[in-house]
Amino acid sequence: MSTAVRVPEELSARVPAEQRGPGLDRDSVRLLVSRGTEVSHHAFAELPRLLRAGDLLVVNTSPTLAAAVDGRIGHARVVVHFSTRGDDGRWAVELRDPDGAGTTRARTGTRAGTQVMLPGAGALVLEEPLSARGERLWWARAAGDVRQALRVHGRPIRYSYTERDQPLPVYQTVFALPSADGAGSAEMPSAARPFTARLVAELVSRGVEFAPVTLHTGVASMEAHEPPYPERFAVPEASARTVEAVRAGGGRVIAVGTTAVRALESAAGPDGAVRAARGWTDLVVTPGRGVRVVDGLLTGLHEPEASHLLMLEAVAGRAAVERAYAEALRGRYLWHEFGDVHLILPSEAAHREHCDGNSL
Repeated sequence: MSTAVRVPEELSARVPAEQRGPGLDRDSVRLLVSRGTEVSHHAFAELPRLLRAGDLLVVNTSPTLAAAVDGRIGHARVVVHFSTRGDDGRWAVELRDPDGAGTTRARTGTRAGTQVMLPGAGALVLEEPLSARGERLWWARAAGDVRQALRVHGRPIRYSYTERDQPLPVYQTVFALPSADGAGSAEMPSAARPFTARLVAELVSRGVEFAPVTLHTGVASMEAHEPPYPERFAVPEASARTVEAVRAGGGRVIAVGTTAVRALESAAGPDGAVRAARGWTDLVVTPGRGVRVVDGLLTGLHEPEASHLLMLEAVAGRAAVERAYAEALRGRYLWHEFGDVHLILPSEAAHREHCDGNSL
């Protein structure tokens, strides 16, 4: 997507919807709907009337962690963003400098052997970069229990466009479930944030189905807009069966968030069939790769340079995404995790073509 598009600072959602005025709830956000290059404007509370019986919403159940912890390197203050826990017990972390305004800025000069002292977890030692792509994220080993340190001393990761720190429940979606091993997402799977229990009940009453998957998101780069690093995911057997049954019946599979797309597409075989799967995924969904499972996508509005916009183009096509973002800017929609949302639905012709292709 063109990097010439710029989102005005005043369109960043600085507080959650329910804090913007009396009587508001999480679902008090706007909903931009795309069907091909046709765009319409709605309230999110209208979602049950925009979907139909037999549609399937695939939701990410990963809970959000209080992943930011203050630490020290010698006498210097740093903020550690805990991104992902590895199978060997190490954590992928990003070191950030406090900016004096309650948020952080990128830190330079990080090197192997750096030792960070953390409250409740002792020394955290950086061992090696997570990837040859760069040295933003590092594998690090802590002397103490990181998960306990996050519970006691952590706070949700906050970015500079937000107004103030928020308590952790603000960053949990209605679908979040605690993980047996304490794992979770460093950043909220934010596309699902506008759902309320009331809205879910209305969707179910209208015949819309739900299927849970899990993908634990790592720390995104606010400066470099990197593609995602490997992340842990799981697609349960029951969800895989539900997806295949909906597809066989001609229903639409709509992912709630790009994380749900990555999980589903990672569990799809070369034949396009979804099977139970778990592990790590480094899948990057691009227009060239395409999507095998997903018919539609509910997602937040993100900076046009962000790499996952390639996923939107894979689902909807570049012309549709460019038209939608132009309309969102024209309509003064709010961006980022507390902002408005975008529902991408296939045209009827595209959905029939997708169903016919899956039946071959």
